[in-house]
Amino acid sequence: MEIRRDYYLEKLIKRKNNGLIKVITGIRYCGKSYLLNNLFYNHLIESGVDADHIICFDFYSGADLYMIGESHHQILIEKRGVDPEKFMAYIRSKVIDEGMYYLLLDEIEELDCFEAVLNGYLRKDNMDVYVTGNFAKLLSKGVVTQFAGRGDVVHMYPLSFAEFMSVYNGDQYAGLDEYMLYGGIPWVVLCENEKEKTSVLQFLLNVVYLRHIT
Repeated sequence: MEIRRDYYLEKLIKRKNNGLIKVITGIRYCGKSYLLNNLFYNHLIESGVDADHIICFDFYSGADLYMIGESHHQILIEKRGVDPEKFMAYIRSKVIDEGMYYLLLDEIEELDCFEAVLNGYLRKDNMDVYVTGNFAKLLSKGVVTQFAGRGDVVHMYPLSFAEFMSVYNGDQYAGLDEYMLYGGIPWVVLCENEKEKTSVLQFLLNVVYLRHIT
């Protein structure tokens, strides 16, 4: 089941080719990656962009890291970020003409020196850059200052009640009760029963949110 996030998708569409780095921030699991890699990707394809001119890279993906000669396990052991030279070499191998390329980069804060790398891409007339990131880490790195006014931030929230109701099978009063009890995290909303919803919320609270606050 797909939950449309038209409000945020329209924000990205309006920012296409504006010469700035589009930075999608928000709490974990609010839907940033899905917005970028599914909804916006599909928009680009439907608007006529060739698939080979859309470069997607997830810095949390073992498969993506393998493509550039990196290992998530090794990165954890060495307590470092992804090697920017390896990543930039991969991007160079994908950009083979002067046409417009769309870079969709997920969890950008995992890339060492990502501010300098992205600022370098701003100088390319045929690159339009979109990134998602851990809000806490981006704030701690002073992302707005680092991009020197060239970052365009889209702050994303969990599902609104209207978005929740677009996939809820029931009337608005029962929907409001469930929305107020379990919230609007898409992962939780798509769980099939109360036990699953409770388990996911406990995981998010204990493993994700409290750790980030700390």
